Amino acid sequence: MYNDNIKYIKLARENNEEAMEILIKNNSGLIWNIVKRFLGRGYEADDLYQIGSIGIIKAIKRFDTNLDVQLSTYAVPYIMGEIKRFIRDDGIIKVSRQTKELAVKIKQIQNEYLNKHGEEITIKQISEILKISKEEIASAIESSNSVDSIYSVEGASTDDRMLIEKITDNTDEYNNIVNKITLTEIIENLDKREKEVILLRFYKEQTQSQVGKILGITQVQVSRIEKKVLDKMRLKLEAV
Repeated sequence: MYNDNIKYIKLARENNEEAMEILIKNNSGLIWNIVKRFLGRGYEADDLYQIGSIGIIKAIKRFDTNLDVQLSTYAVPYIMGEIKRFIRDDGIIKVSRQTKELAVKIKQIQNEYLNKHGEEITIKQISEILKISKEEIASAIESSNSVDSIYSVEGASTDDRMLIEKITDNTDEYNNIVNKITLTEIIENLDKREKEVILLRFYKEQTQSQVGKILGITQVQVSRIEKKVLDKMRLKLEAV
């Protein structure tokens, strides 16, 4: 079974949809076992399963077949991480059930597109598929992203500081809470292009070049927009 998994993992990493579906099916019991730990918190089991499936997909995409470890073992923190993030996001920012359902649908579309094409789908493409405005798409994506992501390190940057550290060095716990709330409000008020850049750079962990490709602008333009937004955030936080 493990040798078969390696075969399917390699195929799935090459965007073979059938192999990916087989791996998800083979690990559905694992996903359900983890989902059971989070039941009774007001969330539908099927919704949590879909979120957990995103975790297994991420694990498959990042799994090193040379590792002396089972995929199921490697995938556990990814599955739990996705579900915890989903619940944490929902707890920090209250959003309507309709928005939450839209966010789950968008995640499914994003992962299906990534599996099929090997690259991120754009907000414009999602908008065309769902036949709703790009602003609604961006809002739903933002609602599903964790405010705690401002504490994550950019994966593709030589600067290993977290987003919050780029804006303020204040380590006081109370001020950090205020900063998190303020940052959420700031992001809400960014214009469409600024919001897209921040979502892709700091929530989706894309490089500036990747963001430029997705949005159809140059890396230099992405860099300028990012700097402008970070300066704006810094000034706003200094005024808090």
